Amino acid sequence: MSRHETRQQVARAFGATDIVPERGQDAVDRIRDLTDGYGADAVMECVGTGQSMDTAYKIAAVGSTVGSVGVPHDVTLPVSTMIFRNLGFSGGVAPARKYIPDLLPDVLSGAINPGLVFDFETDLNHVADAYRAMDERRAIKSLVRMNG
Repeated sequence: MSRHETRQQVARAFGATDIVPERGQDAVDRIRDLTDGYGADAVMECVGTGQSMDTAYKIAAVGSTVGSVGVPHDVTLPVSTMIFRNLGFSGGVAPARKYIPDLLPDVLSGAINPGLVFDFETDLNHVADAYRAMDERRAIKSLVRMNG
C-alpha cells in the first residue's frame, strides 16, 4: 500500500503484484476486493501512525497477525477487534546493531547490495538534507557516507 511512485516501483521490483494507493475505507474496500472479501492473511504495518495501524487491523483476515516495525506514534491497538476477530500482534524496532558486524563488511565490499531503497546519498555534514529528503518524499531512504 503506497501512494509514493518510487516506493511503488521498488515494491514491483521485489515482486509486488498489486499496488493499493487508496487510504482509509477506500483502502479497506480495495483489499477486501483483492482478497474476495477475506482480508490479508498477514499484515505488516510499517508507517507507525494511528491511521495506518487502524487500516492494518481492518484489512487483516480473521485469525491473522498484524506485525509492526518502527516506532509508532498516536497508535491505539483495537483490543476488542483483536479479541473478537482472533487477531494477533507482534512488533518492535529492528535490532540492526546485532547484524552490523556480519553484514557491514559485505555491504562495504559490494558483495551485498543494500537494496533499491537507498535513493539519496550524502555525507555526515549533510545529514539534515537526508532527513528533509525523506520527509518531503524525495527519497525513500538515505545513505550517509563517512567523510573522507
